[in-house]
Formats: sequence, structure tokens, C-alpha cells
Amino acid sequence: MKHLVILADGFADNPIERLGGKTPMMVAKTPNTDKLCSISKTGYLKTVPDSLHPGSEVANMTIMGYDAEKYYEGRGVLEAAALNIELEPEDLVFRCNIITEGDGKIVNHSGGHISTEEAKELITALNDQLGSDKVIFYPGVSYRHVLIIKGGKNEGLKCTPPHDVPGEFVDNVLPKGDSTNETIGILRELIYRSKDLLENHPVNIKRAKEGKPVANMVWPWSAGFRPKMPTLIDLYGIKNGAVISAVDLLHGIGKLGGLQSIFVEGATGLYNTNYKGKAEAAIKGLETNEYLYLHIEAPDEAGHEGDVELKIRTLEDIDMYVVGPVLDYLEQNKDDLSIAYLPDHPTPCELRTHTRADVPFMIHRPGVEPDAVKEYNEESVKEGAFGFTNQTEFMKLLLTGSKQ
Repeated sequence: MKHLVILADGFADNPIERLGGKTPMMVAKTPNTDKLCSISKTGYLKTVPDSLHPGSEVANMTIMGYDAEKYYEGRGVLEAAALNIELEPEDLVFRCNIITEGDGKIVNHSGGHISTEEAKELITALNDQLGSDKVIFYPGVSYRHVLIIKGGKNEGLKCTPPHDVPGEFVDNVLPKGDSTNETIGILRELIYRSKDLLENHPVNIKRAKEGKPVANMVWPWSAGFRPKMPTLIDLYGIKNGAVISAVDLLHGIGKLGGLQSIFVEGATGLYNTNYKGKAEAAIKGLETNEYLYLHIEAPDEAGHEGDVELKIRTLEDIDMYVVGPVLDYLEQNKDDLSIAYLPDHPTPCELRTHTRADVPFMIHRPGVEPDAVKEYNEESVKEGAFGFTNQTEFMKLLLTGSKQ
């Protein structure tokens, strides 16, 4: 049996008044998604333990079958794994955004969705001028990077994800914690010093002249040390598998889980990603992999931007260019393919950040009777046969059809 997970990051939403009290998924034209729903069983899933922040890192680990409370060590270490950064036990690793700051506030979490090429120049400059034997910046993809503080202390350290506080004053959400932890001072100094350096860099001077948001401040968050994670082979006996994503985080989780990475040209993590290419890569990947995790970031980014129309568009594009081809492939492989479709967490457009609400999911398995739910959305699945499903039970349902 082959298993395909279509993960539409952050697609779940709250009812929106100007949509007549409906969510973007309820409004979007998604005939292929509803067709898949009509041959599936549905339910709603708790992806984030109460003790952890509702981040994509925690939610995707859960969906992949990991007990996040047991194995989660921070987002930075997962992205470091994707970048093949060798970590020492004393390395404190952070996810490090390049953000847009204006008038003392966080304008956006992504530096205006800065390109990978531009960001690499900025991160290189930061490392040259602010880095040391103890402080090291590593470039990643777009606004997503890695910061390592060798010998850093994590006890009591509290860092706020920038996508959680758009419009907030920087000074109100700086890293904080025990005053004896010198790592806090290092982080604050890097944040403040990065502004002058980045604002005056040729990349940002050019962006400003072109009317684009400048990527003028670093923002480290989600610190942790090197994790000890079993592979999915060890946990579930999966023979082989792969991850398709435009986001380092997902490749990092996959790598630590023993999965291969498949990269698709033109995959951006935004609304203009190569949906068709991702679907083609997934279908090809199923020829040689038992388990394939197809991650699509676009709905989440639309949610963070608060762009309702864009979120609807991303769901319609996923329906047309991903779910449609997968259904065509299913016609030829009815007896050998299970398919799941779900978000990792909600990213409501009106809040512009993640919430920990349960998410809708559906699973098609060969030879299993579907339930009565025929339209896939946040409300309809509450009548589904799977009912409430808790964390790693999802992986068991996908692989065996049972929560046990």
C-alpha cells in the first residue's frame, strides 16, 4: 500500500462576516476536493498538544506520527537539519527570520517575501559583520534562516514568533527570560544592530527604490538543541518515503525521520508556487516510495497576510493543479493508494497567525466505505465517521485504517 498526504498548510480558517459567515474553504470552488471527500472518511484532528505553541513545526511532526511533546526541540534544529548543518551538543539553534520593521513595529514576518538570492546576500553580510566564533548565521530559503549561538542557554528563554505579532512594537516582544541568561542580551543586541546594517545594505536600498518592503531586521525564535528522533521506519515500519516542500522546516523533519527530499523547480512557498510540478513530482515519487508527504505552504502565507481572496485562490489552485491530477492517478491505482488531505493548523485571515483549533481531515483508503460527508470543510467533517482524532492517531489511521 502506498500513502500520500496532501498538506495544505494553514488552510483552516474561522467564519468571515463578509463571506456570509463562511470560511475560505467553504467559498472556494473545489470540485476535485469534494470528489475526493465523497470517497473518503472524514473527521477533525488535534495536531498541537496543549503544552506546545501551535507552530507548523509541532503540527507537522504530529501529522507525521511523532509525539511532539516527547521529540520536539525547537524549530531551528529542524531547519538546520534540512540545510545539512552539523550540530554540536552545545549549539543552541534558532529559526531566524529577516523581517520588515517600521516605526518601531513589526510590519511583516517575511521581509516582504524577500527572494532567496537577496536574503543570502543579507545573511552573508550579517555573518561577516555580526558573526563570530560563537555566533553564526546560515542562509536558508527566502526569509527563513538559521542562527546558532555556541554555548547558548535555553533555560527560561522566551522568544516570540514574528508571525504571531504583526503590528506589535519590537520593544514589547523582544527575547526575554531569566536576567542571568546572557543569551538574551546577545539576541537583543543582534536584533538592534541588524537594523542599521540591513537598512543600508545595497539589497534593501534597491528594494526601497523599487517600492518593495525592506528586510531590515533579524528575528531569532524557537530555540533548541540537537534532537534525538527515531525514524519513521523505527516508529511505523515505513520502508521508504519522501517529502516535497518549498520550506526547509518540512525537509528537516523529513530528514530526521529518515525520508528523502524531493525538490521541485518553481516551488516558492507562495501563491505563485509550481502546483502542477509538485503534483507531478508526487505522482512520480509514489512509484518508488511507500509514503509521500506533499506540503503546500501557500494558504498559510495568505492567512498571515490577512488576504482572504488570495487564500480562496490558493485553495482553488490546489484543487485544480494538485487534487485533480492525484484523482486521475488514483483511477489507475485504486487498489494500492491511500490519500489524506488536511491542514496542519488554522491560520485565520482575520487573526493573521496560527491557532490551536482542531483541523478537518479526510482519508481515502481502498476498499473502505466512505462516510456521508460530501463537501470538505471545517464544519462538515464534524459529522464524519472518524470523529475527533487525537494527534498521532492520524498516522495510524492513514497506515492501517485504525486508531489503535
